[in-house]
Amino acid sequence: MQSRSKGNAQGIDVSHHQGVIDWPKVAAAGISFVFIKATQNNMDPKFIENVNGAKAAGLLVGAYHYLDDSVTTVDKARTAAQSFNKVIQTAGGPDVFDLPFVLDYESNKNKLTSATITSIAKAFLEEIQHLTCTLPMLYTYPSFIGNFSGLTDYPLWIARYHTVAPVDASGWKRWEFWQYSDGGVGDSLPNGIRKVPGINGNVDLNEFDGTVEQLRSRYCNKQSGKDDVKMTDTTSDINKVSPWAADAWEEATANGYVDGTRPGATVTREEMAIIVNRLRKNFLTLIAGNTDRIAELERQLQQIEKG
Repeated sequence: MQSRSKGNAQGIDVSHHQGVIDWPKVAAAGISFVFIKATQNNMDPKFIENVNGAKAAGLLVGAYHYLDDSVTTVDKARTAAQSFNKVIQTAGGPDVFDLPFVLDYESNKNKLTSATITSIAKAFLEEIQHLTCTLPMLYTYPSFIGNFSGLTDYPLWIARYHTVAPVDASGWKRWEFWQYSDGGVGDSLPNGIRKVPGINGNVDLNEFDGTVEQLRSRYCNKQSGKDDVKMTDTTSDINKVSPWAADAWEEATANGYVDGTRPGATVTREEMAIIVNRLRKNFLTLIAGNTDRIAELERQLQQIEKG
């Protein structure tokens, strides 16, 4: 995965363990975003206070759910997601939050299989996506990430307390956020220290894969899509692929649906027509099995499309 980069946005994540936080001091220290613990089995006692304080200080705010070891089935995962959503509603609803909702999955005291862990994570993430109409994110550690498979459609927040970047794992080749220190060990803030003014004691330190402006652009201008995912304008550079879309763009280019140029540019109706028609022909070829039946399938498809 990629290394840290000079100019990337800096952030923290907090819970009731940090006690009373002086949010204006945190903001003045160059911290631009925060992920706040919302739930585990119950609502974090400092959640609402922290959300209000961070928002008032101008920080970009996200919320996370710590998956308790008592969640051992898909049904329990969905119930946990629903409880998380109720707390989000208590704070004012999804629109109050600037950053993705997060599933923090890092413990396996019950020795569940990797397949079960993946199923639990997927059930939680899908339920939150359905309830909030936003694409959530997964948080985990390098020592735990091997339990997941097939979840790379979800952005990754990786915890690795080190100066060396995490390695590619379980299909992820990039991190969206990197928790690079717990405040005691790991890498340092750009100023060379690990302490954040306004917080007594240690606090986790995080970096976004981009500048503060790119962070705001990616998550703060939300538009609801028909697929129930809030999409955002990711960058002002139309020639640069956004990290969250890099894998899909590479696959679409390799398969000939796009020419590989101007990934951030607006798509015209003409360009969309070319993509749709190419996909349509490939689909017909696939279900036909051979070219002999294409004409008949074309006729049937036209009838379906005419309603």
